[in-house]
Amino acid sequence: MTDKATLTIGDKSYDLPILKGSTGPDVVDVRKFYGDSDHFTFDPAFTSTASCESKITYIDGDAGILLHRGYPIGQLAEESSFLEVCHLLLNGELPTADEFAKFEHNITYHTMLHAQFDSFFQGFRRDAHPMAVMTGAVGALSAFYADSLNVDDPKQREISAHRLIAKMPTIAARAFQYSQGRPFVTPRNELSYSENFLRMCFSVPAEDWVPNPILTRAMDRIFILHADHEQNASTSTVRLAGSSGAHPFACIAAGIACLWGPSHGGANQEALEMLEEIGTVENIPAYVQGVKDRKYKLMGFGHRVYKNFDPRAKVMQKTCYEVLEQLGINDPLLHVAMELEKVALSDPYFIDRKLYPNIDFYSGITLRAMGFPKEMFTVLFALARTVGWISQWKEMFEDPSRKIGRPRQLYTGATQRDYVPVDKRG
Repeated sequence: MTDKATLTIGDKSYDLPILKGSTGPDVVDVRKFYGDSDHFTFDPAFTSTASCESKITYIDGDAGILLHRGYPIGQLAEESSFLEVCHLLLNGELPTADEFAKFEHNITYHTMLHAQFDSFFQGFRRDAHPMAVMTGAVGALSAFYADSLNVDDPKQREISAHRLIAKMPTIAARAFQYSQGRPFVTPRNELSYSENFLRMCFSVPAEDWVPNPILTRAMDRIFILHADHEQNASTSTVRLAGSSGAHPFACIAAGIACLWGPSHGGANQEALEMLEEIGTVENIPAYVQGVKDRKYKLMGFGHRVYKNFDPRAKVMQKTCYEVLEQLGINDPLLHVAMELEKVALSDPYFIDRKLYPNIDFYSGITLRAMGFPKEMFTVLFALARTVGWISQWKEMFEDPSRKIGRPRQLYTGATQRDYVPVDKRG
């Protein structure tokens, strides 16, 4: 017998089925509630509503758990590679050696952009924000790759997925190089995914570029840690756009636009800017008091989902130390960050509010040390999250019960009234 909840409104009662997932909270199925009762449920920001059924990512915010297809994020970040995680998210399983070789080949040989596409970048101002360039460029991909836009064809969906994962580093690197006034760098098929991206970002014609294994591994970890995060704002945007039957290039462009918001993808930039504002260790006590007095926000601590600790933060902290040690950087902001972390973790004010360091606290320092300006932080987030977006989009199209998204509202505006000519309006 199916478990059910009973909701009583006035003298009528309505039975609502309770659905169980493989883990996590049960959900009350309200799909027929409006038709039966002529009532909507009210849930601003959908924080108590499951908008879809998914097998991709599971988060337990209270326990600090993040699983991709069942695998803990810490294990994947330490032992896997970004492309292997891409295969896992897209296909549901870690690949065999033969499957991975084929997948890696497909991605590697899709990294080139159409020759005419480079002229697209020239239409932007030289000082254009790289996220503005990314939003436009990804949307424009459909004009160059119209042979894979049939969303009802599984093979074309797969080709589009591979193209997006492959070409996003090339687009991101071009957005960066364009903002720096440097020439574009063509991808190399003998390099790994993350190595290729770093070369396209930092090599110049005047000298040979030498790969650094520590930085390559750090970049790969950063991509893994940001690959997917369940039904967040940008992923929900991609799904909602895709529910209309929109092709993946348009949907991913929509996701990038949503990610640009400072409450979403801009958090690591805000954390770094906070450290810059503090400036020195001596200024921390005054800043912390300002946080308590609600004059400032403590960026990089706490998380909307994780109520204890962010499981990605420990790996990001380790990666940060490795990068700074490899580059021989004695970043004063790192001292500020470490002392701020120590104060926050020992102060009852922050402990009681469970304001633990999150991934953004360390990623900003790491990316700056690697040579990326703040304006590129969200671009790197978008690059990494593309595989999560396209996996969620693909899963939605494989669901036979897919419907176009149509949230309801609680209307509080004027009720029906008659038009009054302008000369009779008092």
